[in-house]
Amino acid sequence: MNELLKPRHSLAHILAQAIQRSVDPLARLGIWPAIDVWFYYDFIFSDGVEFKEENLKDLTKYMQKITKENQPFHRIETAYDQAKEIIKIMWEEFKIELLDEFKSQWETVFSFYINTISLEAKDRLLKDVKPWYLEKYNKINEFLISHSSFHIEGNFVTFIDMCEWPHLENTKEITSDSFKADKIAWAYRRWNEKNPMMTRIYGLAFENKEKLKEYEALMEEAKKRDHRVLGKKLWLFTFSENVWLWLPLWMPKWALLFKTIEDFWNKEHLNNWYDFVRTPHIWNKKLRERSWHRWFYSNSMYPPMEAGQTLEDQKEWKKVEESEQYLLKPMNCPFHVEIYNAEPKSYREFPLRRCETWTVYRFEKKWQLSWLTRVRWFTQDDAHIMCRRDQVEDELQRVVRFILFIYESFWFKKEDVKVYLSLRDPNNKDKYAGNDEWRELTQNVLKKVADDMKLDYTTEEWEAAFYGPKLDFKVKDCLWRERQCSTLQFDFNLPERFDMTYINDKWEKERPYMLHRALLGSFERFIWVLIEHYAWAFPFRLSPEQIRIVPVAQNFVWYADKVYETLRKNWFRVKVDDSDDSFSKKIRNWELDKIPYLLIVGEKEESTNTLSIREFKSKKQYEIWVDEFLKQCQEEVNI
Repeated sequence: MNELLKPRHSLAHILAQAIQRSVDPLARLGIWPAIDVWFYYDFIFSDGVEFKEENLKDLTKYMQKITKENQPFHRIETAYDQAKEIIKIMWEEFKIELLDEFKSQWETVFSFYINTISLEAKDRLLKDVKPWYLEKYNKINEFLISHSSFHIEGNFVTFIDMCEWPHLENTKEITSDSFKADKIAWAYRRWNEKNPMMTRIYGLAFENKEKLKEYEALMEEAKKRDHRVLGKKLWLFTFSENVWLWLPLWMPKWALLFKTIEDFWNKEHLNNWYDFVRTPHIWNKKLRERSWHRWFYSNSMYPPMEAGQTLEDQKEWKKVEESEQYLLKPMNCPFHVEIYNAEPKSYREFPLRRCETWTVYRFEKKWQLSWLTRVRWFTQDDAHIMCRRDQVEDELQRVVRFILFIYESFWFKKEDVKVYLSLRDPNNKDKYAGNDEWRELTQNVLKKVADDMKLDYTTEEWEAAFYGPKLDFKVKDCLWRERQCSTLQFDFNLPERFDMTYINDKWEKERPYMLHRALLGSFERFIWVLIEHYAWAFPFRLSPEQIRIVPVAQNFVWYADKVYETLRKNWFRVKVDDSDDSFSKKIRNWELDKIPYLLIVGEKEESTNTLSIREFKSKKQYEIWVDEFLKQCQEEVNI
């Protein structure tokens, strides 16, 4: 277990206690997990109570006060009826819903964590609390004291919530300057837009003050790298209400970066024996129903559109002769299955590896949309592998090696990659496609591959997709942040639903194993990761503009153009700045655009066929022959 999980989870309860004591004793409580470097709690505040960013500093001070009160964390356990009584006294109707869910999953014992102070210290420590807080917790204490099994005699309960996670023994174990209430966000309760919006207060917690300050410094750097900031500053993308919000429009720099990565992707897939396919942007309603996407993905799919007549026919109120309903496709999988089923297959043809980079469309809710991290159209780097049982393990290993190669090609190391093995819920097998034998086999082989290849992985039960278990790959960027990219999944649903078969060596029909994988996840998401990882200061091979040439005066533009032609003929991405800007402003523009090389040309360079070079990252300055610089660039492209 993460050594900071207990402190962060305990701090979440301290955060909620601080809110109830100092801000709003009647605030209704939501969920409270500890995630990554954060902890948080969700609240619905009472009418007239508003919590703002400027209140975070005071909240941190109050939390620090609580840590110094030496409050122990006690775990108490109850039966269902007693737990329900406690929650009613807490005035937390949302917890009743959670309680009933746990009961439906055959839970019989329900745990709460409580914080206490001694009765002798009550008046001194709680002299500044909100009146409603004392009224509420007096009732909670009366109930708990009346049930002697809770053993709180001589103490006063300052906070209680239903919770299963482990906590620290006492608040004094937390160093007061190792955490802070950090930011506010908003989220629908339990991520359902039909539920009320809750205020989410995040906190940061580390081992000590130094680690906290170090992380805060990284977050300041993250603000500078934010793709939203760089996107505007460098003219990478835009959104237009005339097109439709959250359908981003890629500008030339972004589009060129996209093409650079796509060309590399295509070349490496050919090298790895993949076949390319192309599929439409729309699909028939019948295909959606047969694939079961109608039932499992309808909440993120666009509704059908009528395609049985032209727009002109519709304007003239002509009757539809034959109704044809289509949908924008949210994924490519059913198309690849249809390609597979187009002709009979023999066991000798396997494995079959089919790939494409094509746009898909998801109806993300407005409250889920977030610049390039969550949009309504994006380009998946999809592939589906159909293979025999005896090929499964080899194919999995091939894909894992391919994923790690891709990361390495963009300068991420293996130790930067964290893998999550997602398995089915062992207590609810009926919600998954495929039979027990196939599910058990594939879960075991995924684990074996992860072990054999020495992947740094975490097992997560209940996280498997309905169609099969999977490996998810997350890469850490230069600011420690984990970013979801690659995925490798088994699919038991589509082979069954579409009756995919091949003729085995005994001349019998057999079902193939189907692997779904994406290396980048999506081009848009991966480029977003790269932008923030490199702060747009890309390595030479990736940079949309690799070289900029600046003549010192107008009469040297011809020599700049000559160098330009030499570099362009060798497929380097280069521009000449022959604008009317001053020389110093041209240098400044080059620095702002973070281009790897600046080539300055003047009388000396023209007469000697040389270049004066400035490197963006290293800040080196030197002179070099044109041929030598060309060779240097070619070597960098091949790194």
